Amino acid sequence: MDASVWLVLSGLLVFALASVGGLAVAGLLLVRLPADYFCYSRPRGFWVDRHPLIRWTGLILKNVLGGLVVALGVILSMPGVPGPGLLTILIGIMLVDFPEKRRLERWLISRRRALSMINRLRRNYGKPPLHLD
Repeated sequence: MDASVWLVLSGLLVFALASVGGLAVAGLLLVRLPADYFCYSRPRGFWVDRHPLIRWTGLILKNVLGGLVVALGVILSMPGVPGPGLLTILIGIMLVDFPEKRRLERWLISRRRALSMINRLRRNYGKPPLHLD
């Protein structure tokens, strides 16, 4: 076969793997979230019971990883790029700490269609629906 055919076939394979793999990872993370994750009454704190050096190192690494995931989500949201861009952005935002983060998360998840799709996915895996207070 011609080299251009192999290039096209390998591009299609990467496209398919990125689409399916990205959806699988995003779905897994959304299914594993606690049902009250988006509630204001849920206490937030990352490793509050750990030594301050470990806690701050973890916070820095978590925020860097979250920023990289958001950047990946933006790339995946572009036309012609395979993968679940908006779900990836949401997951990245969930990792990053910034003022008014909870409000943004709740605004994103409170979109009727997004919440119903996520809750349907959770129901398929025997998990309780996400709820907002």
